[in-house]
Amino acid sequence: MNRVDKTIGWCKWTVNPIKGLCPMGCSYCYARRFYKRMQWDETIRFDINVLDKASKALSRLPDGQRVFVGSTMELFGDHIKREWLEATFKRIRFHSQHTFLMLTKCPQNLPQWSPFPDNCHIGVTATNDTEFIKAGGYLELVNAKVKYISVEPFLSWDTVKSGFMATMLKKWGIGLIIIGRQTPISKKTEPKIEWIQEIVEAADKAGVPVFLKDNLTNLFKSEFDKHGWTAIKRFHTPDWELRQEFPKVK
Repeated sequence: MNRVDKTIGWCKWTVNPIKGLCPMGCSYCYARRFYKRMQWDETIRFDINVLDKASKALSRLPDGQRVFVGSTMELFGDHIKREWLEATFKRIRFHSQHTFLMLTKCPQNLPQWSPFPDNCHIGVTATNDTEFIKAGGYLELVNAKVKYISVEPFLSWDTVKSGFMATMLKKWGIGLIIIGRQTPISKKTEPKIEWIQEIVEAADKAGVPVFLKDNLTNLFKSEFDKHGWTAIKRFHTPDWELRQEFPKVK
């Protein structure tokens, strides 16, 4: 289990009990670059020792830790053996005092695992409006305490009326939206401020918390320099901090 810096932001720890080169092959995947550069073992395998060490560490930590499970591997793909996930969920249930977050690009496989443990928040990655709507449709079929959509990397977005999107967020039962840009940061992959605006407006209308990642800071600063505080006010707290909200879970 590894402590993370603010590059992720919405969790404090990551744990990867399933190792190997993720076969999804996303062009923007940082883990894939590491596996290739460092010549790590690409065999997809389950390492129970990782869960054992994480359990010991979590037992010593204060309640309420946020742990991202599977930061380097797609956990709901067809390449994952069922017994691997069953063992992982067993540990998640055991540590009910902590919150575990899982994120997938294979939302079609989520319903077969529903209902999820109350302390397991289930998210889907979307890089554009088409994937966003697809993610919501599958999440509607899932029973989880918190369901979220992570728009990162934010690569494109066709105009979707915020009122319609707000209605859909409520229908899908979304409890959090995360927005971030592709890293390493490049002008070529910089999202437009209008794209972020549409999603945040929809989330506000639906009463859904928004977590804006730190890698958007320069984009907002540029917009501030051009148009002033009013242009970026929606994305910040009254204290000028980025909105980095979390769901309120009983």
